Amino acid sequence: MATFLGIDYPTWWFLVVGALFSGYAILDGFDLGAGALHLFFKEEEDRRIALNAVGPVWDGNEVWLVIGGGALFAGFPVLYASIFSAMYIPFMLFLAFLIFRAVSIEFRSKEPMKWWRNMWDISYSVSSIAMALLLGVVVGNILWGIKLGPNYEFQGSWLEFLNPYSLLVGVTAVALFTMHGAIYLAMKTEGKLFAKVKNLLKQSMILFIVTYSLVTLYTLIYLPHLTDRLHENVALFVVPLLAFLSIANIPRLVSKSKFVMAFIFSALTMSFLLILVAVELYPTIIMSTIDPMYDITVYNAASSEKSLRFMLQITAIGGPLVLLYTVFVYRTFWGKVKLDETSY
Repeated sequence: MATFLGIDYPTWWFLVVGALFSGYAILDGFDLGAGALHLFFKEEEDRRIALNAVGPVWDGNEVWLVIGGGALFAGFPVLYASIFSAMYIPFMLFLAFLIFRAVSIEFRSKEPMKWWRNMWDISYSVSSIAMALLLGVVVGNILWGIKLGPNYEFQGSWLEFLNPYSLLVGVTAVALFTMHGAIYLAMKTEGKLFAKVKNLLKQSMILFIVTYSLVTLYTLIYLPHLTDRLHENVALFVVPLLAFLSIANIPRLVSKSKFVMAFIFSALTMSFLLILVAVELYPTIIMSTIDPMYDITVYNAASSEKSLRFMLQITAIGGPLVLLYTVFVYRTFWGKVKLDETSY
């Protein structure tokens, strides 16, 4: 099998897809977290400020999801077909909430009536929480395994995705995104709203640490096979160690009001946790709970080597452009939120 820099092309594409979904989790994660906290703000001005903190960037953040989905389809068509067929209901729910969140942001301030704005505030917050929960449920089921049979077809019921482990991972994802969003809002607000956000941030940090600890304990007890690769290569223990250090560093930075650094370490926490998932599974992507012969791996799910090589060249050009665009947008809208006539 041909390689590039000593790494085969299916593995390269696995890294590309992982990087894209990590970028989405980091960027849209704070949007979802800010949405989850939205109803805790009681005053109209506070809600408008919180909404305008994410207003200029939320739709750009979703670009990473679109690109990630496209990369998954192009690089691993077998995986794309199997996972979207198996998780059709969860993904359709995610899409519905994605639409409602966008509509809520855009429609909220179109009318001055209080009931109208409250309705869209609720829609915005519920949609954000549901999206975070569903993303966590998907990750939880990927770690747990799926009933895949011949031709990698799903043999179970979608209700099986609502197992205790995946729901716990889902709640942990909500807590992580909420903490991430609270840090972002702390960077963008001031005055009484800042004090409220800081209090919510402390509570969300506690919630995340508790739920993350429960997920870790649950994994070690009921899914011990996920640590096999770590035992095979002791050097890989650096990944969970870095994740732990990143998590531990967030409360320290928040206590010193270093919110920019706290945001960076919150983003690093997401990256390290997703890298840990990849390390635990690779080269498998989806484990079959029926028979290991039906596992989906980076090799049996990948497109042709020629296709992967060509798409990797396109990614090498387009990837930096998307990254530069993202950096430009955030630099343009950097600083505290100030309401004006163009605000939501």
